[in-house]
Amino acid sequence: MTIRQKSTFLLLALFSVLNSAFANDKDKRISSFARPDSANIYQEFLNDETDDLMENHPADDIYNNIWTSTRLNPYKIAIDSLPDSVKIDLSDFIIPVPGHITSHFGPRRYRYHYGTDIKLNTGDTVVASFPGKIRIVDYDRRGYGHYVVIRHDNGLETVYAHLSKVLVALDQTVDAGDIIALGGNTGRSTGSHLHYEIRFLGNAMNPAKIINFERGITFQKNYLITKKQSFYYQKEVKQLTAAKYYKIRSGDNLGRIAARNGTSVNALCRLNKISSKKILRIGQSIRVR
Repeated sequence: MTIRQKSTFLLLALFSVLNSAFANDKDKRISSFARPDSANIYQEFLNDETDDLMENHPADDIYNNIWTSTRLNPYKIAIDSLPDSVKIDLSDFIIPVPGHITSHFGPRRYRYHYGTDIKLNTGDTVVASFPGKIRIVDYDRRGYGHYVVIRHDNGLETVYAHLSKVLVALDQTVDAGDIIALGGNTGRSTGSHLHYEIRFLGNAMNPAKIINFERGITFQKNYLITKKQSFYYQKEVKQLTAAKYYKIRSGDNLGRIAARNGTSVNALCRLNKISSKKILRIGQSIRVR
């Protein structure tokens, strides 16, 4: 082989080696682009403080994306199935309407009152208590009248009932303090007032345990929902559900009513908070169980 041939051979060999090295490097770069290091990507997500599902969207996590505009309580989660404790952020709270309480959360004669009634005049503005999204806008002739339900970012839902006019639409996003309606006297109501409820996963809580209505602020910036303290009223509800009433007829007295219903006069007096000498009226209902 001549010197010229050797030189040509060496140049071709060198070109082949360089081309192979470039191709391998290119493949590595392409592979690295197509299949990034998963550990590094996840680390980026974990260190990204701009978004955190539990901090920015706790309601989505709590309600498991259940969203319906037709039922107040579509969740049907029993108290016993709730978490032992859940901390709720109340720092954004705005009182829905300034006014004094006219009816408290608790048992009534034939049913349980799951909210707090606040005095207002028809036409007074009603505002959202916390930031959130409108889940229900509806009318209930025999109950709430015109009412609105809001799913809040902190995991609570609030109900505003007996409204004269609703000023928001389904799926609309609102901030705390935004006007959502005008107060009124619609539905099953005996005077202008706002029926206001606070619920967690469909289960009502006593608003007066959370809100100082006289001052228009919450008692704490954070509220710890617990089965014992937040849903203490379940025993009362069971007793009320089991209650039985009897309508008084001509010739009835407490003795006859007690005998007919397998109870005693003393028990009837205790249940109805009346004296054994109470004058009974025909058509009046009396609790017998």
